[in-house]
Amino acid sequence: MVLALLVGGSTGLAAEPPLLVDVSDLAGLDFTHHKGATGQRYLPETMGAGGCVLDFDEDGWMDLYLVQSGPLPGSKGPVSASPKASAQPSHPGNRLYRNQRDSTFRDVTSEVGGGDRGYGQGAVCADYDGDGDQDIYVTNFGPNVLLRNDGGKLRDVTASSGVGDAAWSTSATFFDGDGDGDLDLYVVNYLQFSVAEHRDCRHGASQISIYCHPDVYPAAADTYYRNRGDGTFEVHTAAAGLLDRDGKGLGVIALDFNRDGRQDLYVTNDSTPNFLYRNLGQGRFTEEGLILGVAFNGDGKTEAGMGVDAGDVNGDGFSDLAITNLSLESNALYLGGGDGFTYATRRAGIHGPSYPVLGFGTHLVDLDADGHRDWVVINGDVLDNIELVNDSLTWHQPGQIFLGDGRGRFSLLPPQRTGDLAMPRVGRGSAVLDYDNDGRLDLLVSYNDDRARLYGNRGPSRRWIGGRLIAVGANPDALGAQVILAPMPGGSLPRQSAELRAGSSYLASSDRRVYFGLGDYSQPVRLQVRWPDGSHQSFDNLPSNRYHVLRQRLSIPPKVPGEPP
Repeated sequence: MVLALLVGGSTGLAAEPPLLVDVSDLAGLDFTHHKGATGQRYLPETMGAGGCVLDFDEDGWMDLYLVQSGPLPGSKGPVSASPKASAQPSHPGNRLYRNQRDSTFRDVTSEVGGGDRGYGQGAVCADYDGDGDQDIYVTNFGPNVLLRNDGGKLRDVTASSGVGDAAWSTSATFFDGDGDGDLDLYVVNYLQFSVAEHRDCRHGASQISIYCHPDVYPAAADTYYRNRGDGTFEVHTAAAGLLDRDGKGLGVIALDFNRDGRQDLYVTNDSTPNFLYRNLGQGRFTEEGLILGVAFNGDGKTEAGMGVDAGDVNGDGFSDLAITNLSLESNALYLGGGDGFTYATRRAGIHGPSYPVLGFGTHLVDLDADGHRDWVVINGDVLDNIELVNDSLTWHQPGQIFLGDGRGRFSLLPPQRTGDLAMPRVGRGSAVLDYDNDGRLDLLVSYNDDRARLYGNRGPSRRWIGGRLIAVGANPDALGAQVILAPMPGGSLPRQSAELRAGSSYLASSDRRVYFGLGDYSQPVRLQVRWPDGSHQSFDNLPSNRYHVLRQRLSIPPKVPGEPP
């Protein structure tokens, strides 16, 4: 979008409609998160929750899974329910909403299962067993849960699969870490916190009761589960070089940052250095966050890493990293390159607008379909009485949309253009999807102790193209595949690329389909796919304004593992 449209004046800015509109009521989304607060300010109460987007019944329409929290197991004192939650059961459980294909959803949890009643944090959705339908992994404060999708019924297979991590888990990702063709699981754990060892934290001379800083508690080590290929997993953390004793993790994303055909891992840690695990092949990793320039900010300091996303924001073909952080720190942008990353927050225009807010969910997506990735940030403080600690900050905060220019710079949309997302709330997990299949990307946001909201995209009608990738083998979702958008011979179109993944943002995973905005470009295009096994395939003369099914051909011999694309 032309930057002149963002500064008002005679450009007609005021006449442009809001980009995101709250359609929760119209869509029948009636989920309310409960944190189960008792007044003791147990830290898990303020950190959740999230959920995931999945095509549960494989009908081409995205369904929603939302994670519930309270009451906190072992907590003491009466639960102080919010007014909206007071009439609800003590723990209504997680919820699965099926897309009715008419812009509405229906709660089908009682019919298909999946209503886990653990103290939920987030979820990631992927086909871990390669049977053609998407499964759900739920992260909890306490034992996690794996829900296997058996032809439209969710079955708890945690015990038999071996992935019931009992720590305080936050985000997670499915990815092929060892290159054997099936999906492994990386689970981010946060702190060694228990109700029995809860600390009563106070601030200032007046001894105001607050939620404790993570420095008060020891770190909890992350866990890497290797898929055995038979529906079960084994803990392979230390053997893979992924043993983490010091990180206080909140976000994770799998990406191929150096384009060598292997899936690497980036973990955002809260007030400890972030990790970038380079994949060495054969299931071995080495941590190189400091060497590659993504462990600290531009001043060499740690930040309170919350959410994370990756995408090419400047068109050079390398994935860039977007991180949300604590208020008075600013969010962070690291521009990728062949030999590492460059901290580019200030020159990107992100530092000032993100400094007074606290970010959680985040996305690098093309919201206005102009061919450039924009940056969406979901905000909300962790202290419910932050105004008493610092009167320049607020607990409820507006969501933000930064429009990208395709060269790595962003401009903050004013609230009237942002739309209903700009209403101050306590934001946490978020996921991107196209719930009505109209070619405009929508947003699902989980708010802490509040109603989840679905924001419909009402942006300009521009050209676009999308694709659902189907790979051969044990990873039919093609997680790890890379897609490049190119014009057909004779056309002119800026380079765009995307990488398929499950798990990003904060406590969430998004629509598994690949999406590209085309602006006013109306000619057929080419989508070039590097499949997870290293083979390449070109899909030519694809018309725009539709989602295509892109199937991997068996006749293409795989490339040598690790060979550059």
